[in-house]
Amino acid sequence: MTTTPAYRPVSYSRTTLTELMIPSYANFGGKIHGGILLSLMDKVAYACAAKHAGNYCVTVTVDGVHFLQPVEVQELVSLMASVNYVGNTSLMVGIKVIAENVKTGLVKHTNTCYFTMVAKGEDDKPTQVPGLLLENHDDTRRFLEAIKRRELAKRYQTEFAEAKTILSVEQELYKLQGERCKLAYQL
Repeated sequence: MTTTPAYRPVSYSRTTLTELMIPSYANFGGKIHGGILLSLMDKVAYACAAKHAGNYCVTVTVDGVHFLQPVEVQELVSLMASVNYVGNTSLMVGIKVIAENVKTGLVKHTNTCYFTMVAKGEDDKPTQVPGLLLENHDDTRRFLEAIKRRELAKRYQTEFAEAKTILSVEQELYKLQGERCKLAYQL
């Protein structure tokens, strides 16, 4: 039985998944369904996280999924994943998605997103992951950005929870003016 090292370098688990976009992945307009791309992102996030952790990993959150450009049938999509941050049992995996038209050579950046994964042990409980050995300036920047992303997410969750508890529909109705809605009931 091998022992898990205390630290693993970012390069150890860096993973790239490339797949040809086929007609069955597309909608009627010939654009690839977002769900197909999300499934591929989840797959590469798992491969990257599991390799770093040396254990089965599960997806906890997905952050920053913004489809910047459409992906077309016949394009090669490459998803490049790396562990950007590790906590005690969690890992944040950054994923950059590019699509390449092999006929024209045009390469476009379609998405960057972040998956938070948790490592599970043989008992199916969260288990500690190796620390992250930052090998260069970019690794360090990504780790620090992940800390900031976590701070902002916690702040947003707290502020939104507080805002929901004090929300008064009657006092906030004026915000509906100019919006594309109307009340179908009496207050």
